[in-house]
Amino acid sequence: MPIPSTLQTSQGSLARPELCLDLETRATQGDHQALRLWLRLLTCMVRIESHVRVRLRQDFETTLPRFDLMAQLERCPNGLRMNELSKRLMVSGGNVTGITDQLEREGLVVRTLDPADRRAVSVKLTEKGLQRFRKMAAHHEHWIAELLVCLTPEEKQSMFGLLRKLKIHLGSFDTPATAPEKLGGTGWRRP
Repeated sequence: MPIPSTLQTSQGSLARPELCLDLETRATQGDHQALRLWLRLLTCMVRIESHVRVRLRQDFETTLPRFDLMAQLERCPNGLRMNELSKRLMVSGGNVTGITDQLEREGLVVRTLDPADRRAVSVKLTEKGLQRFRKMAAHHEHWIAELLVCLTPEEKQSMFGLLRKLKIHLGSFDTPATAPEKLGGTGWRRP
């Protein structure tokens, strides 16, 4: 699919894609190439995340944080402690509690006392929650595929390899408190 040379704006006029305002417009040609690349990566991530947020709201009347929490629980059928969810999602315990409260009211998750430590509470998806998440996840995968359709399979594989190289390099700068792999998180959240 060719990249359009112009885009329709909300005012009806045409604009070149590179002139659209986004995070990348912070950079100038005089800035370091690494800075310009980082801003381009960030811009793409923000645009993809924004699209996913809108689609989750429109199609499922839910939010990305709720989807992310359910994704973590789907990977752990026996449930996760609240503090583990907080680490994996890289958010505060209060945020996890608020989202869990909402999902519990809707019958999508259930809280249980952890048999190993009765002071700890675990959360797991209900059958209804699991079915709902799997439906959302299938749509999510389709949305991402749609958003990346402009890249050939070879280009996707090449980018995947290059970003793996970058991810490994960046891992050498991680601290135990911030390393997504060490926390089991998706690494999806903005800093």
